[in-house]
Amino acid sequence: MVINQMKTMKTKNIFIGALIGFLSITFIACEDNIDPLVEELDFSRVFSPIELTARVRNQTTIELNWKIRNDADKYVIEYSEDSLQFSSIIRTVEVMPEELPVRETFDGETRYSARVKGVSNSGLADSKWTEITIMTDLENIYLPIQDGDIDANEAVLRWPANSDVTNFVIIPGNTTQVITDDEKAAGMASVTGLTGNTEYTVLLMKGTKQRGSTGFTTLIDVGGATRIYPEDDLSLVIAAATPGDVLVLYPGDYLVYTGSIDIDKSITIRGLYPYDKPLLHVQFSSINAASAVELIDLDLNGDDLLNDVLRYNTADVAYGSLSIEGCNIHNYTRSFVAGNVASTIESVSINNCVLTNVMTSGGDFLDFRTAYLADLSVTNSTFNNCAPGRDFIRMDAAAAYSGTGLTSNVLIDHCTLYGVSTGTKRILYVRFLDNNLTVQNTLIAETDAYYTNQANSSQPACSNNNYFNAIGFYTDAYVSNAKIDLSGNFTTLDPGFVDAANGNFKITDQTLLDNAVGDPRWLQ
Repeated sequence: MVINQMKTMKTKNIFIGALIGFLSITFIACEDNIDPLVEELDFSRVFSPIELTARVRNQTTIELNWKIRNDADKYVIEYSEDSLQFSSIIRTVEVMPEELPVRETFDGETRYSARVKGVSNSGLADSKWTEITIMTDLENIYLPIQDGDIDANEAVLRWPANSDVTNFVIIPGNTTQVITDDEKAAGMASVTGLTGNTEYTVLLMKGTKQRGSTGFTTLIDVGGATRIYPEDDLSLVIAAATPGDVLVLYPGDYLVYTGSIDIDKSITIRGLYPYDKPLLHVQFSSINAASAVELIDLDLNGDDLLNDVLRYNTADVAYGSLSIEGCNIHNYTRSFVAGNVASTIESVSINNCVLTNVMTSGGDFLDFRTAYLADLSVTNSTFNNCAPGRDFIRMDAAAAYSGTGLTSNVLIDHCTLYGVSTGTKRILYVRFLDNNLTVQNTLIAETDAYYTNQANSSQPACSNNNYFNAIGFYTDAYVSNAKIDLSGNFTTLDPGFVDAANGNFKITDQTLLDNAVGDPRWLQ
């Protein structure tokens, strides 16, 4: 029996060994038939560009970018003036991979399409096209208006020499003035036949396409105004004026009278030249219900002694409009404009002004406590070191007017606010019961201020603002119950001011330039 068991075991071992040998042979045979590994794919054409993007820079420059692939030695771009039709190619550009992004300049306010293909030097066929379309912005190639360019009856306008332009369109009137070949080459021409003291818009055209737009007000035709000179006593001149008079101040330093001047009538006080403003050392008090007061193109210096630029001082009257335009205002100790008497004010408009060092000692900056102001508009202006430790705009619940169906409207648009209302104060301290608050296209920088924490203040309607080192305007945890920018389209970019310490707030950040944020004077 032992012998039989041994035979059986031997037979099993022989079978197992044979099986192992067979499998080894089979495996080797199979391994010999396995194809070699494919280490790279062989394609007959270049891959198409991917992640193609288009962006408009500086109104009319189209910037294209895409993801680089190693199989393309260069790229070909074709541009067409249509929407993905490519029926008439207007420009073809070849670029190397290292030259991306690529920028090309076209006409303004025009729809363009671009398509890109990759090209290889190694014999591969060109890739298929990748396409995109984009519309350029309305361009403006006008150069800044220079001192002396605007007169009463004509204006000198400038643009880059040899630009492709054909004519001006002058508004109002919609009259056309042809640009000569010599003027085109020089980049300068005079627009003639204008009327004094009139607002004009002049379009610069290339056929039917607009290439520029500029606005200006012609100078006063002095023949219809009262001429004032630095040797005159301004207080006596204003006292002797009749309602509706226009006082035109020639350049110079007005030192015969300094101090407070009462305005008791509708009147316009303006400099002759916006580029050479008369220097006044005065403050104004509005003591009667004038229907319209205008302060235009003045340099107002408080000399760190005078309190307010203008204060409403008479109760129980209905004031009309106040317009402060094109003024340089600096070194006042208290308020910019204040109305702390029980009266109504139709409107206060501040436009194209620069205010520096208005120190708000004993008052707020735009301060309306017992008066009712229907409309406050602050546009295209710069405020530098204004209202330290005080509120920028204050509108209290004036007892005689708040809650009676009246509404106060506030607009801040295209302004630059630098170091304003420091000391954790408010830009919109509005307690007048019914109010509409709008802040748009405005740059606020270097302040610990915030919008408001008042229950009566409406939620500010914000759009396209930038807050740099000014977190209180977009962070609700900064101040309890604060109202912040809820628009979702604000930025917090460093503007890259050229020299803020010396009042030069020219912006160098490209995104802010593209978005036109802040006082337009710093976007040029």
